[in-house]
Formats: sequence, structure tokens, C-alpha cells
Amino acid sequence: MPSTPGTGGGRRVGRPRATQRPDTGLSARDELLAAAAELFTTRGYAATTTRAVAERAGMRQATMYHYVAGKEDLLAALLESTVTPSLALAGELLADGGRPAEDRLRELCRADVALLCGGPYNLGALYVLPEVRAERFADFHRVRAELRSAYGQLLVATDAGAALAKDEAELRADLVFGLIEGVILVHLAGGERAVGAFAQATADAALRIVGVTV
Repeated sequence: MPSTPGTGGGRRVGRPRATQRPDTGLSARDELLAAAAELFTTRGYAATTTRAVAERAGMRQATMYHYVAGKEDLLAALLESTVTPSLALAGELLADGGRPAEDRLRELCRADVALLCGGPYNLGALYVLPEVRAERFADFHRVRAELRSAYGQLLVATDAGAALAKDEAELRADLVFGLIEGVILVHLAGGERAVGAFAQATADAALRIVGVTV
């Protein structure tokens, strides 16, 4: 995520911190997002106050509002961070007509799983929060729908997918997308799995759902 404009590596001057924290190299906004990710996924979104997020990030609550409007802004940014990189990759893969669609779909699945499972916190669990149904999160839902559509387009571009009836292709695209989004729970429950190997195994499973021999 982009650094906050200012001096001193992205930090703005004139906003004192509540506590002295080790230099992480993150901007103040990114420190807030990291703190929110930890607290939302361990304490729960409703139970986490803006004061708690600010203190975890090492700043005063009033200072936090210099970077974000409140909890909803933090939640929206975290949600969007789980889909926007994959959507950007999907756009590149859809435009790459020189490679078999099977290979491009496998790459998207693998990269998406690596993104979801590569962080320390279960951000995928935030998807089911009742608050996420609010209009404030329309951008997240739009980007997620575009990513789901990209999966569907790559699926029907494969030889196996092209042979499916429209309704069946839609169903299998939903199953593939559900598999990818659901792996975070499997990964966290499975202990110390190497993310790369887990992502590859999940991508192979997704291709089998499509009907591609792997």
C-alpha cells in the first residue's frame, strides 16, 4: 500500500506518538493497517476500538484520524488488499493469449492462494463480518466480483472449460473461486505448511474441478 506523503520515510511531522516503537520501515498508515489486521482477527472487529488500534500502532487516537477516518476505513483497506493484487494479475493473464489458458488459470490460483496465506493474519475471515454488507464496502465487493469474473473467463478459455455448458461452467467457476477463498482456513488449521507447496496443491485441485488433467 502506498506510503503516506510527508517526510521521514512517509511519516508526517507534528503528530507525536503515544509510545516509542521500533522502526518497522512502515508508514504510519501501514502501521495502523498492520495493527488493525492483528486486532480485528484476534479480538474481533466489533470488540476492537479505534483507541486500541492506535495504541497498538504506537500513536495517540487523535493522531490516527490524521491518516484514516475510522475503523471502517481500516477494514475496507484490509479487505481490498486481499483482492486487488490478484485482480491486477488476472488482467495480465487474460491479456496473455500466447500461453495456454490452463497454465494461466493455474498461475492465478497459485498466486491468489499465496497472497491469502502469506500473511500472519486470517484476513479472509473478515469477509463474513455483517458490517461488510454495508454500502461503505461496495468497492471491495466490486473488485471481488471482477476477480470472480476473471476466474470464469480463464476457465472457459481452457479446453475442458470450453466443452462445458454455460450453467456448468458457471458452477465450476464458483467452486474454484470458493476453493481459493476458503484455503486460508485450511492452511491455518494445518499448522506449519510451506505456502508455496500449499498454493501449488490448491491450484492443482482447482484445475481438477475444471476438468483439466494435472
